[in-house]
Amino acid sequence: MPASYASVLRAPHVLRTFGPALLGRLSYGTVFLSLTLALTSATASYSTAGAIMALFAVTVSALTPLRAALVDRHGLRRVLPALTCAYAVALAALAATTWRPGVPAWALALLTAAAGAAAPPLGPVMRTLWHGLLPGGPLVARAYSLDTVAEELLYVAGPLLAGLAALRSPSLGIALSAVLIVAGTVGMITSPGARPRPGTPVSAPGRPGPAGRAAPPAAAATAAATIGVTTGALGLLAVAFTRAHHWPAAVAWIEAALAIGSALGGLAYGTRTWRASPRTRLGLLVGAVGLSLAAAGVAPSVPGLVLAAWVSTALNLGTSAGTAAIGPLLERLPLPLCFAVAAAPALPAALYLLASVRTTHPSPPR
Repeated sequence: MPASYASVLRAPHVLRTFGPALLGRLSYGTVFLSLTLALTSATASYSTAGAIMALFAVTVSALTPLRAALVDRHGLRRVLPALTCAYAVALAALAATTWRPGVPAWALALLTAAAGAAAPPLGPVMRTLWHGLLPGGPLVARAYSLDTVAEELLYVAGPLLAGLAALRSPSLGIALSAVLIVAGTVGMITSPGARPRPGTPVSAPGRPGPAGRAAPPAAAATAAATIGVTTGALGLLAVAFTRAHHWPAAVAWIEAALAIGSALGGLAYGTRTWRASPRTRLGLLVGAVGLSLAAAGVAPSVPGLVLAAWVSTALNLGTSAGTAAIGPLLERLPLPLCFAVAAAPALPAALYLLASVRTTHPSPPR
């Protein structure tokens, strides 16, 4: 079979499995913005909302290996329904408790932590299922590219849906997230393609990088954590910025612009053969993220911030630290200075990555 996106989608059971998986993963595109808006409104405090969102990010990220290991051990058709049910119930409870202010912060934090702890790993599961749906080789690599770009597009559509729901109430976006995860998971696990091959664990799905070579683990961890801190702070900064400019609904467009920029950047990055080492590339990209975020703080208007978001990128790791730290600062410092503080970790990280580049002989061309 030719290694094309059309060939991937024409393979047996692919659309029946991949479509519902994307529907369920759209929940993660709507829930973060909906939770941020709802918690900020319900608690009337950036500090409290930031701390609770950080708790959500920590439980989602830190417990992902455990949830994936449960899928490995007991099978996705047994574990995913249980996780999805618990996650949806927690989201429904959050939607109810944030509909009007007055619920204690500790109760909101408890429900948010429960939701994060139960978040079903639909992305890793789907990346594992590709090996059973396709014969392997170039088709699987093309499927991973399709999966990655489609996931980025979910983070375009998700914030826009959350923004539309927020016109009525941010809590409505949380309820929508619960519906999406249930519908997507049910459709995915009932597909004939939901049978992973033995020996392909969900806990180590393995997604090949576009450049064919991986950066050293320490460098990759530094870059991921640093960008996570900056973009984690950006979510709450965007809410504060749009409120300060009396256009709160525009936060959805900022989130969507960030996702579009990330998707286009990933596609452009993958079309080139890079001569610079992975560590050098990481350093330059992390530095660019920091500079663009610092510049976004002096954007004259909401459309200006939307344009600034296009040159940024998004990673999940480190998000909780940035979200928790920026909340108290928003209540004490001018808004442009908060953007600069959020960008600050990226600059020393970029210098560290560039300074630690080791001279190596280039690999022979394949």
